[in-house]
Amino acid sequence: MELSANLLTKRRKTRQIHVGDVAVGGDAPVSVQSMTTTKTADVDGTLAQIYALAAAGADIVRCTCNEEAAAEGLAQIVPRSPVPIVADIHFHHKMALAALDAGVQGLRLNPGNLRKEAEIKTVASEAKDRGVPIRIGVNAGSLDKELYERHGGVTPEALIESAQKELAYFAEVGFDDVKISVKASSVALMIAAYRLAADTFDYPLHLGVTEAGPPPAGLLKGTAGIATLLAEGIGDTIRYSLTADPVEEAKAGRQLLESLGLRERKGLDLIACPSCGRAQVDVIAVAKAAQEALEDRNLPIQVAVMGCVVNGPGEARGADIGIAAGLHKGHLFIRGEIVRVVPEDEMVEALVAEAEKLVAEGVEARLAAADKTAAAEAEADRLALLDEGGADPNATNVKIERIRRRVEGE
Repeated sequence: MELSANLLTKRRKTRQIHVGDVAVGGDAPVSVQSMTTTKTADVDGTLAQIYALAAAGADIVRCTCNEEAAAEGLAQIVPRSPVPIVADIHFHHKMALAALDAGVQGLRLNPGNLRKEAEIKTVASEAKDRGVPIRIGVNAGSLDKELYERHGGVTPEALIESAQKELAYFAEVGFDDVKISVKASSVALMIAAYRLAADTFDYPLHLGVTEAGPPPAGLLKGTAGIATLLAEGIGDTIRYSLTADPVEEAKAGRQLLESLGLRERKGLDLIACPSCGRAQVDVIAVAKAAQEALEDRNLPIQVAVMGCVVNGPGEARGADIGIAAGLHKGHLFIRGEIVRVVPEDEMVEALVAEAEKLVAEGVEARLAAADKTAAAEAEADRLALLDEGGADPNATNVKIERIRRRVEGE
């Protein structure tokens, strides 16, 4: 941690929860979140955006789950995502239950939209059984009408009471794996609400100025609210809400934390897929070896290590360079285009060598220097792996059938 972090107000101590393998609260680093803008049913498009967000610095990514097709998409996305996935639930509690069936690592519920006590308790109970945390996502723009009228409008106290009401429902089923947000589009209201939340709760707080708008105004509003609170020791995870490519949200969040000394600066961005049912190598070991080999070179690039060639190059096409395994080979790609195929035991060495050339010569030059037979060889390997492992190595069809029964049968 940089010296500048020690000059800020000491961060408040909260409970700690885990969204997948990302710790939030307690002594965990402040994490960065963003949200996809694709249709969640578009599995390949959503995964490509998730990989781009991870490469830009997002630790957790939220996807909307507003219909059955979105829940089915999540069942396919979750096992292939490089970061934990949170499902954003709108008005229907069945979508929350379907998202849990899909295997998401977190839920976001808006108390202003999902209001029936029995439904809220049902979701909390199932989340408890699965060890999945829930964010109580209070939003000034959708505050419950009764609270709005009783408090004479949207006030910090009204936002806090909304969260307290939801917590009371959760407590009745013994659920407390929670983080809280009290967002508003007004920076002043947002700051006041989070200050009151910090005085009221010991749960982790998710910071954000909602509907901040397009850059540069949106960046200024988001930074004004988030940075003020972080400097006061308030906040455990953050999200910029911009009318822009969500990658800009992740970049802004990462850069803000680095500028405050709350996260270490890094030149190399390395992302790796989870080790799903189609992985052909020990992804963790290869990623570690690549990280160790590349970080000392201080190359300002995004590198992807993917477990298989079936989906890897496409999912990580936003990365500058990557390697995907398959049939005891390494398939080296630049911006999603296969440029070379090497023996599996030479994967890391080939990746490092190509990365250095990429930085020295540029993307166009390295694509022009690609092995002309590499793409065809990679495609043949991809088809062979599909034939060998089938189209559903992660058993997502089982989850999808469960989701359909959940949504249509209740």
